[in-house]
Order: sequence, then C-alpha cells, then structure tokens
Amino acid sequence: MMQGRDPKRKIFLIATEESGDRLGSALMRVLRQRLGDGVQFEGVGGRTMTHEGLNSLFPIEELSIVGFAAVVQHLPKILRLIRQTADAVTEAAPDALVIIDSPDFTHRIARRVRARNPAIPVVDYVSPSVWAWRPGRARAMLGYVDHVLGLLPFEPEEYRRLRGPPCSYVGHPLIEQLASLRPNAEERARRDTEPPVLLVLPGSRRSEIRHHLDVFGATLGRLQAEGRTFALMLPTMPHLETAIREGVANWPVKPQIVVGESEKRAAFRIAHAALAKSGTVTLELALSGIPMVTAYRVGAIEAFILRRAVKVSSVILANLVIGQDVIPEFLQEDCTPEKLAPVLAEVLTDSPLRRQQVEAFAQLDAIMSTGNKSPSVLAADIVLATMRKGTRKP
Repeated sequence: MMQGRDPKRKIFLIATEESGDRLGSALMRVLRQRLGDGVQFEGVGGRTMTHEGLNSLFPIEELSIVGFAAVVQHLPKILRLIRQTADAVTEAAPDALVIIDSPDFTHRIARRVRARNPAIPVVDYVSPSVWAWRPGRARAMLGYVDHVLGLLPFEPEEYRRLRGPPCSYVGHPLIEQLASLRPNAEERARRDTEPPVLLVLPGSRRSEIRHHLDVFGATLGRLQAEGRTFALMLPTMPHLETAIREGVANWPVKPQIVVGESEKRAAFRIAHAALAKSGTVTLELALSGIPMVTAYRVGAIEAFILRRAVKVSSVILANLVIGQDVIPEFLQEDCTPEKLAPVLAEVLTDSPLRRQQVEAFAQLDAIMSTGNKSPSVLAADIVLATMRKGTRKP
C-alpha cells in the first residue's frame, strides 16, 4: 500500500559489530517485507546485512578495536571513518538513519548528521549503558536521537528517569532463540547426570581471552585437586579457536573445545553450571537455566576509568534484568582462583546459591516478554513511524 503512495524510501543503517550486524539484517528483512521494492538501504554493516542487500562503506573489521589503549592508538583511523560515514549519510539524505550499538562510533556520526541536516530522523537501536555509566549521555541524546530501541525491559524507565529521548522496549534477540538454548528431554537428563557438564566461557574477544584464561584454568585446577569431578566444555568461535587451544595447553584440566554457534548452543543445552566472563553471555546462560559464577578482568587503564564511572550495583546483565544480584561476580583483584573455586563448587552442587539462581532464571520469560511480536518487528514498527513523521516532502 505504501509503495503506491510514497516515493522510494531510503534508510541508512550503521552497525560495526557482529551482534549489531545481526540486528540490522533482521530489521532490514522486516522493512523490506513492509515496503517491498519501495525501500533502498545504504550504510555500514557486516556479512548478514550485506546478504540483505547492503553495500557497506567499509568492512566492519576495520573497527574491531578493543580497549582504551587500542582506541587511542587507532584514533586517526577511527576519526576518518566517522567523517567518511557522516559525509555519506548527509549526501544520501535518507528518510531515516538507524544507528546500531557501538555508541562511541555511531553517536559521533549521529551528532554530525543532526548538525548538518536536522530533518533526518535518527533511531538508536540498542541503548548505550546509560543506566550503568555516563548517565548524562541520556539527556545529551535528546539533541540528536529521536527514538531509542531498548533490548532490556528496564531501559524505557531509565530514559524517563534520566530525561532522555523516548525509549521503547523491543525485546532482546535472545528471546527469539529460546528453543536452541533449552534442553529437550534427553538433554535435560544429561544435565542432571554425573559427571556434571561445566561450561567455561572466557570471552569472545582476544583481549578478554588473554585476561581470563590463566585464572580460569587455575580455578578449574583447584576444583579438580579438591576431588570434584566434572566434564569441562569450552565453546568458542572459529576465528578464536587457535588462541583458545594455545591458551589452554597448560591447563591442569583439559576442556573439550567446541567450535561454532550451533555447537555452543548444544553445549548450553546439556550444561549443569558455568564459569563465565561477564557480559551478554550471562543473560544467554540465565535464559538457558544454567547457574553460574562470573568474573571480569581488564587492563589497568580500563579498570581505573571503570571504577570511577560505573553507577550500578552489579555489572552482570542477567542480575540487572532480574532485579536481584543472584549471580556472584568477581571483578579485577577479586578475580582469583582462591575466590572463584569455592563458589563455583557451590553452583555445581544442590546448594542454596544454585537453587536461588534457578528460581530467579524461571522469571525471565515473563520479565522479557514482548507479547506476540518479535523484536525485529517491533523495531521496524518504530523505525517506520519515526520515518513517516520525519520524512521531508519530495
């Protein structure tokens, strides 16, 4: 119906990480379903967005930079890509700009675009962590973001509290993947069979792996020395496999390394407990019903900055969504084998800590529900509504 009434719509999307690329591609699919041949996509994205018809301005691998020190080292390149992308948006004059995650990159572009052409509506898909640190950013976003699409159910209220732009909870992509995370009857039986399957998840970036592998290996060695038995599994991705295999070569307990997303999900479905680096994986584990202990180490510079910036009682995403600190977290100097091992032993056994986590995780379906609409559909609805309100007359 829209195609016959409106000229061809142009939507510019910017995603610079794999997770954002997946969100962008799902959004593009729904927008194409709604607009048919009446939509044209431009922007920055990875493999899945390219598959949906986006010609990326540059490979997103150019921005795979982690850590404050690395950002400083690559600053001239980052600033050049920000200028290049902002120029491309301004020249395209799209009916909407959708920035996806990576706020330190995408928000700088949005500010430049708003200054040059205030008529271009800007939708921010994936809220920056204004509820955890830099809360003043929410108020600042009023000047260059028209609507925020939140993945977490508490985010709309946080934006109201912080006086930021309108924010709608559209749902986390994980809620569409529950079937691949949860066990069938046979897998459930393996979860409850000896020896228990213990997942170890040191991170998805090379710097995270470097900071966590040694302490995780020593923690597992302590458990083994105490006479605890477990079947150890370490899921990873193909591009990290070599680094993982080299990193665990000297572990006292050798893990079974499983590679790829489908193998990781299969491991989740039989796992009894997990030792994980904090991050989105904690929510993935919680939705899978896997009790866990979490840890996080960063470099000295990052630790100095984060200690002064973080404003929440927990950095564990699953804790924040549940609204209770049910998952233990061991950060920086507390991230030691001596502290991790006894608590990990608790979640491996039928302890009060384990039972508390299982009961809390059972609440997540209700907490994160989006009714009968998927996150990508809800996101597309808001992009289209924002685009219509902001579209310039031809």
